[in-house]
Amino acid sequence: MANSMGSLFIGESGIKTSQNALNATANNFANVDTKGYVRERVLQEDRHYLTFNTTAAISKQQSGLGVAIGDVIHARDIFLDKTFRTQSGRHGFYSSTYETISEVETLFQELEGTAFQDILTGKEGLWVAFQEFAKHPDDKVNQNLVIHKASLFANRSKAVYNGLKSYQMNLNQQISDAIDEVNSLGETIRDLNLQIMRIEAGGLETAMDLRDRRDLALDELAKYGDISYKELGNGMVKVKFEDVDFVDNTHLNEIAKHTDEDTGFITPYWRHLSNVEKGERYKVYDTTEEISTAKKTDIGKLKALLFARGDKRANYLDLDGVSMQEYDDTLGNSVMMNIEAELDMLVHTIVTKINDLYAPNKVLDRTITGTDANGNAVTYRPDGKTKILDAENCCVGSDEALPPRELFVRTGCPRYTTVYGDDGKTYYVYNEEDPKDTAMQYTTGSIKVNPELLESESLLPAYSQNGKPGELPVSYELGKALSDIWEQDFLYLSPHDTTPCTFSEFYMKMTGELSTLGDVFESTSRGLEGTALATDNSRQQVIGVSSDEELTNMIKYQNAYNASSRFINVISEMIETIIRQMG
Repeated sequence: MANSMGSLFIGESGIKTSQNALNATANNFANVDTKGYVRERVLQEDRHYLTFNTTAAISKQQSGLGVAIGDVIHARDIFLDKTFRTQSGRHGFYSSTYETISEVETLFQELEGTAFQDILTGKEGLWVAFQEFAKHPDDKVNQNLVIHKASLFANRSKAVYNGLKSYQMNLNQQISDAIDEVNSLGETIRDLNLQIMRIEAGGLETAMDLRDRRDLALDELAKYGDISYKELGNGMVKVKFEDVDFVDNTHLNEIAKHTDEDTGFITPYWRHLSNVEKGERYKVYDTTEEISTAKKTDIGKLKALLFARGDKRANYLDLDGVSMQEYDDTLGNSVMMNIEAELDMLVHTIVTKINDLYAPNKVLDRTITGTDANGNAVTYRPDGKTKILDAENCCVGSDEALPPRELFVRTGCPRYTTVYGDDGKTYYVYNEEDPKDTAMQYTTGSIKVNPELLESESLLPAYSQNGKPGELPVSYELGKALSDIWEQDFLYLSPHDTTPCTFSEFYMKMTGELSTLGDVFESTSRGLEGTALATDNSRQQVIGVSSDEELTNMIKYQNAYNASSRFINVISEMIETIIRQMG
């Protein structure tokens, strides 16, 4: 009788176990499309056995107490997780950089429906205007053509450069948003750590859904930077971001933002490692480091955005005369700064070469003393750097005025300072470009066509001074020199470039290098995307929910439930029969 009653308990354990297994299977079904969900697998085990007749010589008699759920497996493959997160981070780096390159290419190729190259050397570009000018420098039509194309060149150059600056600010906003997202994910992981620790503290329950959400947050965090993590015995996870403690037990070390007053550019830094009062900020990234897969420096969307944007708006001074090391530490890692400097170098060289022909200079070879236009006493001594107008050999416009008009002017200062010498002569001292003041540089953002030439094209220098009184012979030599500079090798693309090139070749090199770089980053991005997808597919075989498999399990557990129910019915009928016979 006692064994019969115990058999009811065995059947009851089968019903409970099958019911719990069905619940776990139903939960899996309900989360088939839930992102980050890890399937629950039920493992059943025997309950304890009761041993009878322990003194038997042949064998002991044992009676089982039924079945129970041994464990509900929340399986993950830590190696696949780590591989997926690394590949995801690298894909974020290369895809973000490629997107930047693609946007830059669009600025050059589709500006208002006209490629920038057409404005430079196309059939109706600046080059053609000077070819026509060389034929008849005194022809007003040719003079007007030069002025018109020069104005178009200056405006289009400025439009492209402003487009680059605008996109830099777009990247800056993306950097700000990425920092906010990283901090938000860190806060999520910290909060989940606390919840998991509270639930699992008693050792009776596993916070599976919370763990799934935490793992999903780690997956998302890995897209933004290089992360490492370690689970502690209490169920909490410590996370490092770019090799710095980010989530430490219950504490979050947020990434702070420093905004540059001049550019508005945001730089991420670690607040807990910095002394802001002293102006000491521990930056999250070293922008001078080499990008290398071997060194694991090519991981994370945030890093890609920061490197692509750069730390300032570059111009020709960032490229002119710098060493290879300086170039690699500054422009080499930044798509935007590099293309800004290259574009400005091209514009600056074209502008200065043309201006130097219209208004040529020579190095001062003797001391000049006198007064300037404001009556202030001035003295210029020969130092090998000071330049003055080569008044004897320069050409003039139709009004024969000195100094001759330069084609492009700076917004911050005139080309010359007029000095009335004590010797009775008038000198025109060249105002050098100020490296600290862009308004005094022949840079893309600070040039425009001379307003006097826009009012009267005949003021454009085209005549020699060596003619008879009252006559202005046309200077075909000037026209030929202006035409020839387009075929001369003035430019190097970078300190690594050993072959000088013409204006047109420089532009082709610049855009060709950008296109090649874009192809490299695009192919790398696609390869990494495929690798990450393949890794995730392998990972899903471990953690993913298969509706077919779960349906099979549901049928199995349902049949087990029914079998246990029938078992109980049989035992119940047997007990009822025994009781009736005894009664």
